Amino acid sequence: MQERAKTLDFASLSQPFREAEKDASKFRIGTESEKFAVRPDGGPVLYDEPNGIVDLLKLLAARFGWEPSNEYPGGPILALKRDEASITLEPGGQFEISGAPFATLDDTAEEFSTHRAELEAVGRELGIVFLGLGFHPFATRAELPWVPKLRYPIMRDYLPTRGHRAHDMMQRTSTVQANLDYASEEDAMRKLKLALRVQPLLSVMFANSPFKEGKRGDYLSERADVWLHMDPDRSGIPAFAFTDALEYREYIEYALDVPMFIVKRGSEIQRATHLTFRQFLRDGLGEARATLEDWTVHLATLFPEARLKHIIEMRGIDAQNAELAVAASAFFKGLFYDSRSLDALEALLRGITREALEGYRRRAPSEGYSAELGGKSTREYAEALLDLADSGLRRLAGEGASERRFLEPIAELIRDGESPASRMLREAGDREGEELRRFLLERARF
Repeated sequence: MQERAKTLDFASLSQPFREAEKDASKFRIGTESEKFAVRPDGGPVLYDEPNGIVDLLKLLAARFGWEPSNEYPGGPILALKRDEASITLEPGGQFEISGAPFATLDDTAEEFSTHRAELEAVGRELGIVFLGLGFHPFATRAELPWVPKLRYPIMRDYLPTRGHRAHDMMQRTSTVQANLDYASEEDAMRKLKLALRVQPLLSVMFANSPFKEGKRGDYLSERADVWLHMDPDRSGIPAFAFTDALEYREYIEYALDVPMFIVKRGSEIQRATHLTFRQFLRDGLGEARATLEDWTVHLATLFPEARLKHIIEMRGIDAQNAELAVAASAFFKGLFYDSRSLDALEALLRGITREALEGYRRRAPSEGYSAELGGKSTREYAEALLDLADSGLRRLAGEGASERRFLEPIAELIRDGESPASRMLREAGDREGEELRRFLLERARF
């Protein structure tokens, strides 16, 4: 018998967050990395073509001990699992590893090294190259596949009514994400609000999508521009990021008023885009009544720059190569797991209004390091944030081995006043056409 809506009171809705709280001594960090699978000629890799995505998943499972997974019994293969890690597919076939939560970045680096080696091994056999970029550098939307996940057709139809770059978001963007733990309600909401407010700065520092359809694009981060033209109900920086309260209720109230995508029961789905979760909670949908599982699914359909679930997801930066992906997690660990760095981050961002930050978000994809916020250049912020992350990692290490070395790939760029995108543009020079394609296939590999 289904759990009925009336049982989902505030305590129930906050349950996934409260159950995730843990002592700081048990904090871990997980890293997620998406990348594009392309052919040596730059063409996209389709889901069910010979030597395509399905064959890629099957070969990884057969060779390296991954366990295939699907949404429902008998459904198409959509994911792989191994221990605490998983490999999943985004709507356009973007290939994502969700790494295990680790206490040390050494373990994360080893996991990514193994992942890259496995991809290279099967890629050689299937004729696939993996690119760590925030926006597909070659394909048009029409050339890319649609992965057969149950909710994707509904998203494909609904999201363009809310933002004209929705299909670009689904098919042509990729990201790196760090997943952080929290100790309490206050700790979770403080970290979440600071994460939401710092993400636009980090999107410039890690900008890595300056190419579009085989040419130089208009932005250092095409992906960041895409997210400016997405569903405003579920993306961007919610208003609660600028309030003083530190309560789960704020995030719950926000989530309750975001329209749903689907209600899923086994392999059966119902479209629910006409309902907010608050309405579903009150009225149901046909015979379906809201359950805690529905709430958990709904939380995963919110796309703000930082997201609260059983972890805090840092979602605001472009996909990177393996070294910079680990550097991103090192950055977040140093900023958010050391109390002094967290205090200093709060002080650095204090006084920046929502209006100012939204204006910065609109300028930053094209202006990069020259964009200003609150009277400071992005480069000034980048240097300050790097110092906080570096000193945070140093203090966290205590007498142990410091993880500061994992910051070096991004530290080098910041010292030179560059992002991955601006450096890649400089190195590409005046290459175009076939010469640019060959350059990107080598230079932008995961």
